[in-house]
Amino acid sequence: MITHGWRSIQSCICVVAGLLIPAATAGFAETASVRSVAEACLAANQNLTLGAPLPHTSARLKAGGLIKVVAMGSSSTVGLWVMSAAATYPEVMRRELIRLRPNSDIQIINSGRVGDTIPGNIARFDRDVLSAKPDLVIWQLGTNDIAWGGRADGLKSIISGGVQTLKASGADVILMDLQYAPVVLASSDHSIMQRIIADGARQQQVGLFPRFALMRRSIDAGLPSGALVSWDGLHNSAEGYDCIGRALARAIVMSAR
Repeated sequence: MITHGWRSIQSCICVVAGLLIPAATAGFAETASVRSVAEACLAANQNLTLGAPLPHTSARLKAGGLIKVVAMGSSSTVGLWVMSAAATYPEVMRRELIRLRPNSDIQIINSGRVGDTIPGNIARFDRDVLSAKPDLVIWQLGTNDIAWGGRADGLKSIISGGVQTLKASGADVILMDLQYAPVVLASSDHSIMQRIIADGARQQQVGLFPRFALMRRSIDAGLPSGALVSWDGLHNSAEGYDCIGRALARAIVMSAR
């Protein structure tokens, strides 16, 4: 459960996010710094896989038609603290998918909400995910449920039920786990949540994008500990969003081979 103090913080974040993330994507220019750090991150994660096939998405990629992707989640999906929607991980992923598969038409619907939790995500599924009739759903989950004094207890069955709902629509599903960041690591339940998400993906036979491992592996390979994390010790930096978006696109394409 999110504490009363976090609700106050969330309100402030929502205001700031509205100022920092314009709706339009025009004018985004990737800096050399973002590119170089992201390249180092990608180099440390060349063999990253999703652990499950994406049959619907793979067929669409091979056919070269429209692929509708819904990114569901919280502020990591919104792209908190970056200056343009084009710098968020879903938009970075879209551009990378088109680069890798030029004949594809990728439509992204960003259904992130700042401060949202797993139950909050699921409550929005009908309106913010299923109504779009997506081919692929990327569900970024778990951070807010444990980062602000919450517990992972009881969430395993809730996650499984949520995945089943998404799968029943015919969409492929990818779960994105926690970020490797100081606020997350300070939670005594972060390892439990990681295990719940991984077990849920395996048991439901859906993809798992291991964001936590990607970030930790990048640091182990020599990136500074704060390179992929923003000033707040929780959200990704522009470099982090860039690496995550491109790594995810490459893993999706790999699943189509």
